[in-house]
Amino acid sequence: MIGTKRVNIKKGLAVAIVLKQDQRSGALTQGIVKDILTNSPNHPHGIKVRLESGAVGRVKVIE
Repeated sequence: MIGTKRVNIKKGLAVAIVLKQDQRSGALTQGIVKDILTNSPNHPHGIKVRLESGAVGRVKVIE
C-alpha cells in the first residue's frame, strides 16, 4: 500500500520511509511509526512520520 493518505497510517504500523537525504537515491528506511507529522489528509509525496528510531521521512510503503 502507498502512504499518500493519512487515514492509512496509524501509530505502531510497520512502514518504509524515504529520508530527506535519500530522496535522490530513493533508498528506503524501515521502521515502526511513532508520530504522524503531516496534518493534511493526503500528500502527493507521502505522509511525513517519525519512526521509533527517531528517523523522519515520508511514507513510501506500508508493510
